[in-house]
Amino acid sequence: MVVLDHTYSAVLAQLRQRLREPAPGRVQLLTGPRQVGKTTLLGEVEAEGDGRTLYVAADAPEAVLPGWWELQWQRARELAAGRGTAILLLDEVQYLPGWSRLLKHEADRLRRERTRLHVVVTGSSALEVGAGARESMAGRFERLRLLHWPAAELVGRLGMCRAEAPGFVVTHGGCPGAVAFAGDERRYRRYVLDSIVEPAVGRDLLHSESVRKPGMLRQVFAVAAGHPAQVVALKKIQGALQDRGSLSTVAHYLDLLGEACLVAAVPKFSRHVVRQRAAPPKLIVLNNALLGTAQAPPPSPDGDPARFGHWVENACAALALNCGQQVTWWRDEPHEVDFVSEGSWGRLAVEVKTGVCTALDFAGLLEFRRRFPDIRPLVLCDAGRESVAARLHLPVQDWKDYLLSGPPPE
Repeated sequence: MVVLDHTYSAVLAQLRQRLREPAPGRVQLLTGPRQVGKTTLLGEVEAEGDGRTLYVAADAPEAVLPGWWELQWQRARELAAGRGTAILLLDEVQYLPGWSRLLKHEADRLRRERTRLHVVVTGSSALEVGAGARESMAGRFERLRLLHWPAAELVGRLGMCRAEAPGFVVTHGGCPGAVAFAGDERRYRRYVLDSIVEPAVGRDLLHSESVRKPGMLRQVFAVAAGHPAQVVALKKIQGALQDRGSLSTVAHYLDLLGEACLVAAVPKFSRHVVRQRAAPPKLIVLNNALLGTAQAPPPSPDGDPARFGHWVENACAALALNCGQQVTWWRDEPHEVDFVSEGSWGRLAVEVKTGVCTALDFAGLLEFRRRFPDIRPLVLCDAGRESVAARLHLPVQDWKDYLLSGPPPE
């Protein structure tokens, strides 16, 4: 089994290990999209702290009062002095104006005074928190990224049935807080819109000075959510928008959605960088829950097999992206491969097939293997339908197993 990085369990284990190191260490900066459990994770650390932790929320009403920031650091230093070592947990830091400058000052003071205080900071706005860290906190922080939940986390953390979790991730995504609403599609969709999409697109991203057309940003997101795992030219996206905007603006807004951990505009695989940049992107929505923001219900393999196939492919590519792999797509007419992943899992060319398939469906993967023998091919298909790929001597795996544990080892 490969390592699924950036999951709740993996990030919690990393943070626990770092908090066992001598204090003061580097500030632990925990970022990620909305509703992935950052505050819950801090709650686990607080519960394990045996009275040595201080949790403060920067989005609390009192955080805007004069002297609030200084008071929290005074309390944290007093706790460290009294207990030998302490942990300050600062949640939703992006709500504090000039947070990176303030945090830099306090982190430097901890080092000068050798105060044995660990500092853990979270932020839901990956764009703002990441920019602030790069600008002012260089050399003073370590970043932990908690991303969307894979099927294995729904099983291990929420007790979901192992047989049901992969299908749930395809049709409803990996939103731990929304699992309880899965039986009510309307309520589930409302939760995703109100708790993830609106805070991220309508609040976090709009704080960025580079968003001059909020309506257009929402439309770009809607187009992406409506075309999962599809290659879409920027001109086509531009033509689907109600608001006018240049191609560079469309590309910029796709980049912003990527930094917010919502949508990845995956480039084309090529050994030549110029060709890679010139090709249109394949749109991968990083959590299939976001696909359900449209009014149409989730697809079924029997009722809408083509749409279901796109959703399965999107979930498989999103898993690779959320686990830190570099993902591209490949096409050289008439041949095509769904996606190529490179990283800690190795180098893989992946073809996703749901439903009945024939040898012709794997012509693109066979041609890719001929041209790039250093990249391992992998077919993801329905259980019980592996025989076609096996006869072609292509490694094959049930897509449900892939969503649970990643690709098989080499």
